[in-house]
Amino acid sequence: MHAPSTPSASSAPSTYDAVIAGAGPVGLFLSCELRLAGLSVLVLEQAANPHSPLKQLPFGIRGLSIPTVEAFHRRGLLDAIKAPPLAVNAAASTPHWMQQQRRAGGHFAGMQFHLDRIDRTKWPYHLPGPADAGIATDMQHIESVLAARAHAMGVEIMRGLGVDGFQQSDEHVDIQAGGQTYRARWLLGCDGGRSTVRRIGGFAFTGTEPEFTGYSVEIEMADPQLLAPGRHHTAAGMYTFQPPGTVAMVDFDGGAFHRTEAVTREHVESVLRRVSGIDVSVTSLRLAATWTDRAFQAVAYRQGRVLLAGDAAHVHSPLGGQGLNLGLGDAMNLGWKLAATIRGEAPEGLLDSYHAERHPVGAQILDWSRAQVGLIRPEASSRALASVIRDLIDTRDGATYFAERVWGLSLRYELADSHPLAGRSAPDFILDDGSRLGEHLRNGKGRQGRSPQDALRPVSGGWPRCYRLIACSR
Repeated sequence: MHAPSTPSASSAPSTYDAVIAGAGPVGLFLSCELRLAGLSVLVLEQAANPHSPLKQLPFGIRGLSIPTVEAFHRRGLLDAIKAPPLAVNAAASTPHWMQQQRRAGGHFAGMQFHLDRIDRTKWPYHLPGPADAGIATDMQHIESVLAARAHAMGVEIMRGLGVDGFQQSDEHVDIQAGGQTYRARWLLGCDGGRSTVRRIGGFAFTGTEPEFTGYSVEIEMADPQLLAPGRHHTAAGMYTFQPPGTVAMVDFDGGAFHRTEAVTREHVESVLRRVSGIDVSVTSLRLAATWTDRAFQAVAYRQGRVLLAGDAAHVHSPLGGQGLNLGLGDAMNLGWKLAATIRGEAPEGLLDSYHAERHPVGAQILDWSRAQVGLIRPEASSRALASVIRDLIDTRDGATYFAERVWGLSLRYELADSHPLAGRSAPDFILDDGSRLGEHLRNGKGRQGRSPQDALRPVSGGWPRCYRLIACSR
């Protein structure tokens, strides 16, 4: 472990290898990745309490993509993540698409593709195993599992303490938080879409402004039977109703209502009536949150000794549920590279490959989000285009294409190598002793095998040519 250095007589602050702003899933997972390399890590989290109703079912539900499930499998976290989260009413919290007879594999702009249409033979490099399918859980459960792992590994987490400012030099970053100064070799901004680290660091953040305000609300209605369960596209927008009172809806107002004033019962009733076209009566507002389709991305993920990951690096609408997976992918890609850099084991340019690899992935997800917005606009042209996509998505090739994108199986980094596995995650091979490749990656180190005699020995003295496969054979 690289312990914080002892303060000198001049009262200089202790130095951590890394300070992470944000104790959400991305920041926590990244802290665990750095601790695997024995680095000293401090996490600063502005919120004093990690719990929130919006992180619980039903609003907190998240679909984890195959790369995310694979990452948890390789770090020994998958069994804990798969453990069912507690819910007050699990049946009521189950999404409408999980209650259908025909199993849905996901959706694009609300248009479902189904498991019985997907041709898995199109993915010959993805092997069956513990991480061969996505899973659904809730945000609070994910954070709890990652926080427990971080604490067990010796990560220092300070809650109720956000970053107020920082200054960086060639050797370190001085971070101000709560009237104290913390020194780190590197500062990592994982502090969400309104990232303080991104703002203070002067990172350029560009993209497209919102077209709608989205609402996630828990309400009571005098006449809930007037709304049909499920997702509905209307002349004014889109809404999803899950009885008895869970509603998500989008109102194409240019994002005008998002975080501009308090969400009231009267306002929710007005928007729901306008979007649904039905004169329902909302008698009580239990919970409400707003969001938009604003799609912005940092032009660079690194400025000196400051790096961004997760929503601090990219924001987009939650349509399709790609944001959490994108952020966890950032953490998985960045963690071992930064650790190797701090330990002096990284080849030239390794840390720069974080931006080179993850920025294009983020740009693709932003466009994927924008495309879905284009299909749900309350316009005749959008309805016509959606009809075409709906026909395509119900074909075998169409369902397979959308599953590949939504499940994350299309992920491949451009490495200028002609090998069909170059840039992909290594398949979860079963080895001669019956173990799986993923089980050999618990310590976060790359593995390689040059011959049957030394298969999957730890990498030492630098990283192999095909390091981005996680494990390789050459």
